[in-house]
Amino acid sequence: MKKAILFIFAMVFTSTLFAQRAAAVRPEKKAGFLKNDGTWLVEPNYEKLGNFSDGAAAIYKGGAWGFIDASGKIFIEPQFEKVKRFNSGIALVNNDKRWFYIDKTGKEVKMPDTDKFYDFNNGVAFIRKGDKIGLMNSKGEVVLEPTYDAIKGFVNGFSKVNNGETWGVIDNKGKVVVEPIYDEVSNFSDGIAVGKKGGDWGIIKNGNFTKVDNAVKIWKFRKGQELTYAEDSTDKLGYIDRNGKWIIPPTYKKARMFNMGLAPVSTSGKAWGYIDTTGKMVIAEKYKDAEFFSNDGLAPVKDGKLWGFINTNGEMVIDAKYGISSMSVAIGSVLGNSATVGFVDGLARVNYKKKWGFLKTDGSVLNDTWFKNAENFRKIK
Repeated sequence: MKKAILFIFAMVFTSTLFAQRAAAVRPEKKAGFLKNDGTWLVEPNYEKLGNFSDGAAAIYKGGAWGFIDASGKIFIEPQFEKVKRFNSGIALVNNDKRWFYIDKTGKEVKMPDTDKFYDFNNGVAFIRKGDKIGLMNSKGEVVLEPTYDAIKGFVNGFSKVNNGETWGVIDNKGKVVVEPIYDEVSNFSDGIAVGKKGGDWGIIKNGNFTKVDNAVKIWKFRKGQELTYAEDSTDKLGYIDRNGKWIIPPTYKKARMFNMGLAPVSTSGKAWGYIDTTGKMVIAEKYKDAEFFSNDGLAPVKDGKLWGFINTNGEMVIDAKYGISSMSVAIGSVLGNSATVGFVDGLARVNYKKKWGFLKTDGSVLNDTWFKNAENFRKIK
């Protein structure tokens, strides 16, 4: 019985740990990781930090890079001049101007020869031979010989590839899921891709291309989204569904994605409001700028020069006195862009009087604390 209780406790603890998120923050000179409950995962003791990936994050101290685990403990001592993120248990590092791969013990891992080194993403890394690109997996196996002119970054296990002048899509096993016969193509989203072929824009599903009438550009579908916006020959934007049917006529000068049943649009190009999925304007066009709603039911809107947050009824619930930005604030050299603006899981990264902090949905500030720099919260593992 005692062993069973200990096992359950370990499972609950592990689940809680891995469900947590952490943000790289710099209160003053040193940086650390703040958990989304407001406590420190890692005290601000490091000169630079990298975001968590694969249960590990890069730390810079004493002139070298090493790695910490999901508990904040150093498991690879600082010893590298440059590092990339861990993915599938492998990271790309550099010493003495030489790039090589290591595993989570810090040991070098032999990989196939390549003319240029790339870090792992979605379980694979590029290999280059001359002008051609292929793929290898984390076991060091070549899953796709270098045959393409370009392979873009993988998203949810899929990547766009170029074969001369045309584009297609492959999965992370190197299998072709969209033949490279399109002038333009998007990544897959729940079995759907957007493509342009012979001047026509349309939907790609099950290998078939369905033209969307009068569309001169279609933006990619987001995961879980039933509608995306598209532009017609009059330079106006509307919305189509996953079958390529116009659901909301193209009458807008500017538009963004739907979430929570609402999408920000601008008829004039000067003021923004929100429509529902029938095209009805439910929040008047009165904002200088507007972003889509988060799953927390709040959306950033710009009133004058600053940003506040409205609810789905159009009520300003957090006053417009903040700056928001999707760009990284450069806590470490291996950090990428913090692409999300607005609320994620109850917290929103904002700027106030040249400091960065995290708003709660009630308008209060996490720990009532502002930082010199702060990144968005990301999953620890």
